Amino acid sequence: MTDLHATWVYLSTSPLFHLTLTLASFQAASWLFERSGRKPWLNPVLGAVIVNVAVLRLTGTDYATYFEGAQFVHFLLGPATVALAVPLYRQWQRVRRSALAITISLLAGSLTAIVSAVAVAWALGAPPALLASVAPKSVTAPVAMAIAEELGGLPSLTAVVVIVTGILGAMIGPMVLDLLRVRDWRARGLAIGTASHGIGTARALQVNETAGAFAGLAMGLNALATALVLPILWGLFI
Repeated sequence: MTDLHATWVYLSTSPLFHLTLTLASFQAASWLFERSGRKPWLNPVLGAVIVNVAVLRLTGTDYATYFEGAQFVHFLLGPATVALAVPLYRQWQRVRRSALAITISLLAGSLTAIVSAVAVAWALGAPPALLASVAPKSVTAPVAMAIAEELGGLPSLTAVVVIVTGILGAMIGPMVLDLLRVRDWRARGLAIGTASHGIGTARALQVNETAGAFAGLAMGLNALATALVLPILWGLFI
């Protein structure tokens, strides 16, 4: 029993263990997602997060130790984001024909995401630092954290809000679009990519290549639009 405990202590602090945990939990959650017929509430990212958090809590592992292994997956986020250019290139002619609609929808979506988040937090009595933390909630995490820090927010809180937004958008977004009878894959992709960044884009790619291409485009342009517009709005109204 002592040897088994010593082995567990060693493994639980090994970067390889946490890398394996991350990959295995996501694979298991993805399997469950597919077996369920892709039910939105069984989102693989949410499932993997729940498993990882549970294991880290049970083993008393801090985030820094976990990240020593998970950083290898984190490194792949850059190449994965760049790879979104492939479906976008394949749909380039459709993108060109929809340029005006894309511009209008992105501006409307970006402003709605900012105003709605700040308005709800302000109505609940949130201080300026918290308002700044939730304002870029629909932007991909690295950009959102940088924006929040510039505005005086808490980047760590912003990261949590962004992840929750992405998961909820991937889970609920398709159902909302169905209820609104939005059938065009371009419109669905733009909506999901604008509202729920990378996690929503990954979900859109699973469903339809056109939706995934437009979601990837929306994710990138929304990050740019928010980075430009939000500091201006913040200076005018906050």
